[in-house]
Formats: sequence, structure tokens, C-alpha cells
Amino acid sequence: MVSGPNKYPPLETRHVAQLVERHPLAWIVSSTDGDFTVTPLPLRHRTDTSGAITHLIGHFARSNPHVDVLKRHPRALILFRGEQSYVSPSWMSDRTWAPTWNHMGVQFVVDFELHEDVDKLREVLRDMIDTMEAGRPKAWQLEETAHRYEKLVPHIVSFDAHVRETKAVFKLGQDERPQIYRDMAAGLRAAGEAELVEWMQRYNEHRERDR
Repeated sequence: MVSGPNKYPPLETRHVAQLVERHPLAWIVSSTDGDFTVTPLPLRHRTDTSGAITHLIGHFARSNPHVDVLKRHPRALILFRGEQSYVSPSWMSDRTWAPTWNHMGVQFVVDFELHEDVDKLREVLRDMIDTMEAGRPKAWQLEETAHRYEKLVPHIVSFDAHVRETKAVFKLGQDERPQIYRDMAAGLRAAGEAELVEWMQRYNEHRERDR
């Protein structure tokens, strides 16, 4: 995959994993013979000792045509979108400033490994469910499917997507003038984008200290 220089890389490797954990719904994209196959799926991630994501884990409905595509062409692109928002010039003290969009996202070039092992499938499903149910009152567990689980298994296939390349973009006001940055943060905070503003503060600590 060819891509241009990244003006807004993550400050720390672990920030990519934090984005994926906070926003687990991904787009899986395959391109074969000029056609595209796209599937949205929630995914879990695994990291190495540095905190870099090494592979992504999930499952397909076996009836999804994407399964056959990946059997023939295992390389694919996985896209995650994090916090994002339009930034309006109406918030700025300098109204000659033009609109922009603050956003966070990551793309992974991956090679898919599909699994037929039923124990592996149970492990993948339990990991996803336990993660999504964590902290909920009366959290649901996989075992509560009871006898229905055995009927579901033949219709699901799990996978590991092994990461070959990562490109993350964290565009959070780093290149704006100090006053524009302050106006931007105030406008986004007033618009209810508290989490995006928190990320902006992490990526502009020198500005925050100088306020």
C-alpha cells in the first residue's frame, strides 16, 4: 500500500490500542479484481510488549460472502475511526480562519487467518462478550446461550487478522495558532465533545501549560 507522509502520527504506540479499545467497530475492506467487499465488525486486539497491535480478532457469519473472498485473498484493510468532529469558524476570534475537522483514526494492512477450531471460536466469542459486558448490571455470559450455542457454532467462523502495516492519524489541533487552538477547544467543549477535547489536551500539553 502506498501512502503519503503522516503529519499527525500518534505520540505513543499505546494510543492506537486505546483508540481501538474505545471504538471497536471496524470496517474490513477487501479489493479483488477491481471489486470491493466491505464488512463492519467489532474486533478485539492483541499487542506486543511495546504496546503495538500485532493482530485483531473477531468472527464472521459463515454466510457472509466476505469469508470466501478472504479464503482466496487473505490480505485486507481494516479501518477504525475514533473521536471526531467538525470545527466551525463561528467559534473563532479570527473569522477569516477556514473550517476543519478534528479526527482520530487508524488503518491496518492485515493478512487473515480463518479458523475452524470450535475451541478457538468459543475463546473468541467469550473474549468479545466479556469485554462488551464488563461493568454492566446483570452482565450477560456466553454460557447463557445454553443449548442454542451448539446450533450457532456451525454458522460462525473466527479469525486472526495479522497486522503487516499500521498508519494512525491523530489530527487534534497541533498545527493551529495558539488562539485558534484555544477557540477550537472551547467550541468543541461547548458542543459536547468532551472526549475529543481530552485527546486534544494530551496532544497539546505545551499549550495547556502556557495558558
